[in-house]
Amino acid sequence: MSKVGKIPVQIPKGVKVGVKGATLLVEGKHGRLTQVYRPDRVEIAVTDDLVMVTRKGEGKEYRAFHGLYRSLVANMVYGVSQRWEKELLVKGLGYRARLQGKKLILDLGYSQPVEYAIPEGVEIELASPTEISIRGADKQVVGQVAAKIRALRKPDPYKGKGVRYKNEEVHLKAGKLGSAGGVG
Repeated sequence: MSKVGKIPVQIPKGVKVGVKGATLLVEGKHGRLTQVYRPDRVEIAVTDDLVMVTRKGEGKEYRAFHGLYRSLVANMVYGVSQRWEKELLVKGLGYRARLQGKKLILDLGYSQPVEYAIPEGVEIELASPTEISIRGADKQVVGQVAAKIRALRKPDPYKGKGVRYKNEEVHLKAGKLGSAGGVG
């Protein structure tokens, strides 16, 4: 039995979970999410306050889908009840972020500011011009938005400038030590 798959998912108050055909529907105060699943591989049963995922066979593929769909259900329930969050830091002289309607505008050392259109279902908040908080119900979308913003200017390995996750450690390289202007 899958260690992840056999754990039932608790449904908190205010969250509705339903199965319609091969689609799982989860609705809560922070949004509504749907997920298509493989009914030929797993069965999803919803009781009053629990969601159980059971597999229909014992093959390798059945075991893989068992853990996958249980994790997806748990992530959806958490997202609609509490929301997922990623935090980014903008480091560098003159590097900053600002919101303008449904766009995030980033000054990242390029000749022009970079505009990033905020997708539907994602909320971006700025605690300061160098701190970006990304929130949303869908874990995959929140992670994808954070990764796209980070990819606009990845942290420089020599100076550490760029966009990074809040808890990310950037190991700086030494640079050129044997230059002509050095001792020697």
